[in-house]
Amino acid sequence: MSVKLDHSHRTTAQKIFGHPLNHNIKWHDVLVLLGRFGVVHETHSGNWAVTVDEEVTSFGSTRPKDLTDDQVIKVRHFLQAHGINLEVLNAA
Repeated sequence: MSVKLDHSHRTTAQKIFGHPLNHNIKWHDVLVLLGRFGVVHETHSGNWAVTVDEEVTSFGSTRPKDLTDDQVIKVRHFLQAHGINLEVLNAA
């Protein structure tokens, strides 16, 4: 899957891949980024998920404004599984 990211999407993705782990990544920005890959929706349990080719990945609650460490890692793994990593971001 080839996904084009604009400047704000790349900025959010760079925060997700940052070392040390970034603690001020806003859910709103992540949900917009995930929307580039599939359909973002709220599950019946109040968690946010993205559906790509009928596969659903849940990312947990967005009640806190910022992602937890575990959520950052989960989003990072999702992006890597869809071909987004630091090399791709730096080449863009």
